Amino acid sequence: MLRPSRKMCHALEAVLDIACGNGSEPVRSTEITRRQGIPKRYIEQVMQRLVRAGVLTGVRGPRGGYRLAGARRRVTVGAIARVVYELDEHDGGIRGQGDDESECGGSELAREVIQPLWRDLESDVMARLDAITIDDLCGRAVTCGAADHRRDAAN
Repeated sequence: MLRPSRKMCHALEAVLDIACGNGSEPVRSTEITRRQGIPKRYIEQVMQRLVRAGVLTGVRGPRGGYRLAGARRRVTVGAIARVVYELDEHDGGIRGQGDDESECGGSELAREVIQPLWRDLESDVMARLDAITIDDLCGRAVTCGAADHRRDAAN
């Protein structure tokens, strides 16, 4: 039913790749695309938006790349979701393809019942995403063994 978009998954994968590495060195987008299988056409656009939103910091130069702009416990999934939603709207994605009426119909039931329900659900989901930090997700990655991606990629 409700599923994250491909961009959302890629943005979260990229941030987790950076955060779970625990290194102080910046991570290049090419390393993330290789490890996570994220298409190049997605990564730079999403990464630049995450930098502008203050989720990541871009480091220039030959040893440059990206790192978290703050502590893992302060970066939430909700913050990343908002960046991706904004990007989708800017690119004419699903959320930017028209007003609420075109998505659900223009009937009184749609306007007065269904659309408010969906807005409430979206608010509930965003509140839950705001409560989940990147640190929480890194903990999950450690538990399931997915946090070892850098070591595995080097072997």
